[in-house]
Amino acid sequence: MTEKTDLAAAPAAEAIEAPPAVPVAKRVDFETTQVGRTRVDPYHWMKDDAWQEVMRDPSVLRADIREYLEAENAYTKARLEAPTADLRETLFQEMKGRIKEDDATVPEIDGPFAYYSRYREGGEYPIIARRDAADAFNPDADETILLDGDKMSEGADYFSFGSIDTSPDHSLIAYALDTQGSEFYTVTITNIETGKAAAQSISDSYGSFEWSEDGKSIFWVHRDENARPDAVYERNLDTGEDTLIYEEKDPGFFVGVSKSANREKIFVTSSNHTTSEWHWFDANAHNPTLHTIAPREDGVEYSAVVWDGQFYITTNSGGAVDFKVVRAPFDATSRDQWKDVIAHRPGTLILGLQAQNDYLSRMERENGLPRIVVRARTDGAEHEISFDEAAYDLGLDSGYDYDVPMLRFEYASPTTPDQVYDYDLNTHERILRKTREVPSGHNPDDYVSERVMAPSWDGVDVPVTLLRHKDTPVDGTAPMLFYGYGSYGITIPADFRTSRLSLVDRGFVYAIVHPRGGMAKGYQWYLDGKLEKKANTFKDFVAAGHFLVDKGYSAPDKVVAMGGSAGGLLMGAVSNMDPDLFAGIIAAVPFVDVINTMSDKSLPLTPPEWPEWGNPLTSAEDYDQIAAYSPYDNVTAQTYPAMFITGGLSDPRVTYWEPSKWAAKLRHDAPEGGPYFLKINMEAGHGGASGRFEGLKEVATEYAFALAAVGQVEDVDLTKD
Repeated sequence: MTEKTDLAAAPAAEAIEAPPAVPVAKRVDFETTQVGRTRVDPYHWMKDDAWQEVMRDPSVLRADIREYLEAENAYTKARLEAPTADLRETLFQEMKGRIKEDDATVPEIDGPFAYYSRYREGGEYPIIARRDAADAFNPDADETILLDGDKMSEGADYFSFGSIDTSPDHSLIAYALDTQGSEFYTVTITNIETGKAAAQSISDSYGSFEWSEDGKSIFWVHRDENARPDAVYERNLDTGEDTLIYEEKDPGFFVGVSKSANREKIFVTSSNHTTSEWHWFDANAHNPTLHTIAPREDGVEYSAVVWDGQFYITTNSGGAVDFKVVRAPFDATSRDQWKDVIAHRPGTLILGLQAQNDYLSRMERENGLPRIVVRARTDGAEHEISFDEAAYDLGLDSGYDYDVPMLRFEYASPTTPDQVYDYDLNTHERILRKTREVPSGHNPDDYVSERVMAPSWDGVDVPVTLLRHKDTPVDGTAPMLFYGYGSYGITIPADFRTSRLSLVDRGFVYAIVHPRGGMAKGYQWYLDGKLEKKANTFKDFVAAGHFLVDKGYSAPDKVVAMGGSAGGLLMGAVSNMDPDLFAGIIAAVPFVDVINTMSDKSLPLTPPEWPEWGNPLTSAEDYDQIAAYSPYDNVTAQTYPAMFITGGLSDPRVTYWEPSKWAAKLRHDAPEGGPYFLKINMEAGHGGASGRFEGLKEVATEYAFALAAVGQVEDVDLTKD
């Protein structure tokens, strides 16, 4: 083992000299007692007491914390990044070569104009533009540039647009902008013709807003000091005054705002992961009175669209686990006034509705595969839009005005680049508007995509999506990138990602596990992977790994697991459960300090997520459930695989101290494992670098680690620290 340096006693300069010593964080016991349980956290000091200020201004980070993070970054740079510099550059150039640099989206028609975004050659950020609707699909037509992300981002270390929308008369444009990665957005309104500010900017925004239909005000979502969306205000553009429209008193509920497709109503929503409540008002109203469609009821979710002169609502009310569709008059105030339209069908999950004047489209998922079902207003007749590949991704888009009988959808599969279709709802004709170009070349026939079912610990079949090159053998010799998430009901799509090809073309099998906790097999699949059943998520992942190894897709010394955020929790849990299954683990912004985070109600996501994980502040049972799997709390003296752990200093979702504390504890409690590489982005948040190419550099580092973990990089030794 390399000699280690105690950062509490030595200056940072000594910790980053080459060859670098392994960073060792000081230990300061911090004792907490709650619900009759006591725990001691030796790395609590890494959480800056002024973390809210750090989110907005990272320069105020406490000096000893910064010293430790910079030493970790220096160690990772010297031990991982520097030896793989050439490989990372090769990977980056490969991935960049698969991106059409001057790409553009398919224009969306809104009244007299068609709006789209595009990139210039070499550009990092999008250009937002429009042309006349009559020339919507003529790329040579004259355009007006509304926002130029490349020019606007000059001098910024981080740059990200939130919502962007023009006023109903198309004379003004409002856009939300985050230049820190903290997800505190500023909304700016400018005159399109003059380019000058048309109103005072709006700070402390969540990044979402809607225009009043007369264009005189904006209804925007406020973000409070704890980074939660807690209220909707109306900004009068003439006076600059804000009027409170709705304020959520329960910190466990997040607020949102949206407009109906026919532009008649504005919705104000409040929800957590399992309960929702929708309010509405007329889109022409000012200082409006809100009407509630139905009061919140614990465990009942619903969402509404306006169609055929009433509300059409997707809901799990009445025990409809996989949701049903009901309708209600505009003056409805309770669920007693709801009438079933599409009955609940167990195993067929209704994901959402999209309304157009004469048609109502809904997205469904059955047996892990999505489809679109279209319903006609005149007679209620329905027909499906589906595809035949073993695994694919399908998504609805807006694309057209409410009165135009055209539906836009996007299709992709692990082997098929994204395609955008316009679908004539009257004739059922599919019009292919765009196929994603891969400039360096891509032949779908060179790849094999499969969907297999892996038996879990209790006999339940877990879906796994596989992608490999046709020449990659299934004989146990191939390395495998083993990806998973499994929380919040989120289902990782079977989509097309050009970056994956850099591993697949090097002989990797790319596997995506769809464990319980997502909704690949319906809403019950989600319920069976949360709260007291959370261990199913981890067991599903491990069982799927062993199944794929047994079937010859890979071998334990060639499996690199990967997950981010709550998928990082999955990585931490499975590394504790079965470290011998993996040659390496990539944990991106990992949610690993679960018991401490769920006990800190000041953090942005804690109260809204108690229905997902449990509340250890009030329930001893919840405390024990979380403590049983919380990765940080369950690190033991075993031989963990090599790990690459990342975080973002201004991340409001998974705070920087979670991955930092975990890495420190792994080093202290499991010194024979690893090595453990920690990389904290000091200038970004949850999503990492903001530019489209800068983001690829981060992916290149992850993939270089994966290649090193399976022995394909001679200059990197991942067998020891």
